[in-house]
Amino acid sequence: MTLKYKQILIAVDGSDGAHYAFRKSVEIAKRNNAVLNLIYVVDTRSSMVMTKRIPDPTNAFTEYGKELLEDYKKEALETGVLEVKTFVAPGSPKTVISHEYAKRVNADLIVCGAQGLNALEHFFMGSVSEHIVRSSSCDVLVVRKVDSKKAEGQIKTEL
Repeated sequence: MTLKYKQILIAVDGSDGAHYAFRKSVEIAKRNNAVLNLIYVVDTRSSMVMTKRIPDPTNAFTEYGKELLEDYKKEALETGVLEVKTFVAPGSPKTVISHEYAKRVNADLIVCGAQGLNALEHFFMGSVSEHIVRSSSCDVLVVRKVDSKKAEGQIKTEL
């Protein structure tokens, strides 16, 4: 049994919490010489309900995801991660991350931020990170968003 991670899947959405989770996953990937798999999920649940069709893959959300992932990929490679792969996928983040892409990349660790949904969103949609923890067959690290000044100081000392 090995105690090293080989394939890390990190879910990002552009939020501060996801960025902090990304920074932690970069450090884990460097320590383990692991492949870092970055995923941005274009949440199609609401648009499919409203239009009853899958959204255009060239829409603004998809383009935003591609740009975000390219920036993250560049940052990860510049800080010493050996290999970075990026994926933009449509669907429900709950299933796309833990079911489809975790299997696709053979992830042995999934990293995600703990999102602060308001009470109504949480009631109707549930927590993505909670679902990933319950349904994944590999290790999951849920990174809590911390005070931005404290986090920045901690990240600078780690790098």
